[in-house]
Amino acid sequence: MDPVFASAIFVFGLLFGSFLNVCIYRLPRALSVVRPGSACPNCAGKIRFYDNIPVLSWLLLRGRCRACRQPISMRYMAVELLTAAMFLACYARFGLTLTALKYIVFGFLLLGLIFTDAETKLLPDRMTLPGLLLGLGFSLFVPVNDLAARLLPGLVTLPVSSSVSWRLLSLADALLGAVVGASFIYGAGKIYLGVRGAEGMGFGDVKLMAMIGAFLGLKLTVFVLFSASVAGSLFGLGTVLLVWVKRTRRRMRRNGDSLSSARRRAWLSAKTVYRHYEMPFGVFLGGMAMIAFFFGNQLLTWYWGQMQ
Repeated sequence: MDPVFASAIFVFGLLFGSFLNVCIYRLPRALSVVRPGSACPNCAGKIRFYDNIPVLSWLLLRGRCRACRQPISMRYMAVELLTAAMFLACYARFGLTLTALKYIVFGFLLLGLIFTDAETKLLPDRMTLPGLLLGLGFSLFVPVNDLAARLLPGLVTLPVSSSVSWRLLSLADALLGAVVGASFIYGAGKIYLGVRGAEGMGFGDVKLMAMIGAFLGLKLTVFVLFSASVAGSLFGLGTVLLVWVKRTRRRMRRNGDSLSSARRRAWLSAKTVYRHYEMPFGVFLGGMAMIAFFFGNQLLTWYWGQMQ
């Protein structure tokens, strides 16, 4: 990497990360991301420009508002650093190319949606729907070289040397990824609703998966669906076990229950907690999508190699 370009890209990442924090806070609340200017979420006091320097201001103020001295979430600094690191990683992986720009845009949207879903259980349309269109648009300039690009040449007669050929195949792959991804999440949500009588997947997850499919194409969309389901299941199981252990210990300490009695009662309590817990599945979809565009093809190659 050229150190000058790398430094500039990292700084741009910090600045975009600062703007992303605004989006994470305001979009779920249906507020403008342009006006008014930055303000403390606690006292609504205007933040001066010298208190709005990414990362540095948070550190100098020790994570507190200068005016009201109330704590400001560490999420603000974390998002700025993660966005800058993602910008730099895209440059290191793809160079100064349209491919790097595509995945910088994609990663920016994913980070915003991951943190928004984690905090509010919402996935704003003002990020997912423009993201879907951007993913389809990028497919006309950066090839989505997945399953459709391999299958369609045998089904559709197009000159191999024609630039129209790869653009159409790339767009077809992006569309397939969007449709399959959104349909899978929608179908899973309907099945969950029918079995459990409660909503398991919202339309926000459906739109997020459509956006992911448009950027990644069919093959990596399947990878994201599978890996996010595994990660979400492990997280859910871990949550139940953690609640079970904690409540077992609490019942033994406070009520003097025997171990077997405490475990039985705590297990019923843990299942109740899990039944009513709203898992932010968009966090797992977005996280696995970020892994996919960096390492998805390598992981799939390794997996299929183990299967042979």
